[in-house]
Amino acid sequence: MIDNRATLVGLGDVKVAESLLFFGGFVLICALSFRKITGAVMIGIIAVTAAAMGLGMVEYDGFASAPPSLAPTFMQLDLAGALNIGMISVIFAFLFVDLFDTSGTLIGAAQRGGLLDKDGKLPRLGRALMSDSVATMSGAALGTSTTTSYIESTAGISAGGRTGLTAVVVAALFMACLLLSPIASIIPAYATAPALLYVAVLMASGLKLIEWDDVTEAAPAVVTALMMPLTFSIANGIALGFVTYAILKALSGRWSDLNPSVVIIAVVFILKFIFLDAA
Repeated sequence: MIDNRATLVGLGDVKVAESLLFFGGFVLICALSFRKITGAVMIGIIAVTAAAMGLGMVEYDGFASAPPSLAPTFMQLDLAGALNIGMISVIFAFLFVDLFDTSGTLIGAAQRGGLLDKDGKLPRLGRALMSDSVATMSGAALGTSTTTSYIESTAGISAGGRTGLTAVVVAALFMACLLLSPIASIIPAYATAPALLYVAVLMASGLKLIEWDDVTEAAPAVVTALMMPLTFSIANGIALGFVTYAILKALSGRWSDLNPSVVIIAVVFILKFIFLDAA
């Protein structure tokens, strides 16, 4: 996809090697997944990277190197500045984004892994959110970008990673990447993009659970699904879904489907859009 001034996005040149490698990687991952071959995503990424190297499209720049120093960013926190009254709207904006991005990711990943209970709720959600919040604060103290749960985890879940051991192994691999960043950096974006599109396929399967015969259930779900990519934010998609759900249920006379928490969250989101986003 490329930028298009008339339609925002448009189709790029599908004949270039990058596009062909991307498409080849995507169909390879899907085919391997259908055949129940373990590591289908990794095989696809490695295959595309190897093909790109063979075509001279990427350069090998070493195998390992020392990680960069954390000194410039470690604990460089301006707490006094954060307490400034003008920062309140910024803090709340980040709170909403992180909270609902994480909540949406956790529910989506858990649904894919069959970890939700019979009521569609995630058991011990509080512990999961606590773990995510600790990671977020730790990342901020280290000076990194926000460390949080990512929807790409569904690729690992689909491959069978559903226990705490999976998280431990992933953590160990991330630690190894501190030293192996040169070898990891040769993987081009068009080699990992097929994996992301495959994740989109996995997540789209959840749409079958929507009650399509009930427009008061279907419409908010569609608004949520569409607004996430169009606003480039999971949080905004969820927010608009909540607002649509609450208003639609109220206007349809389906008051019994609403509970105080849904109404409160919808009102808070409306206030956020009016005041925080305007600011």
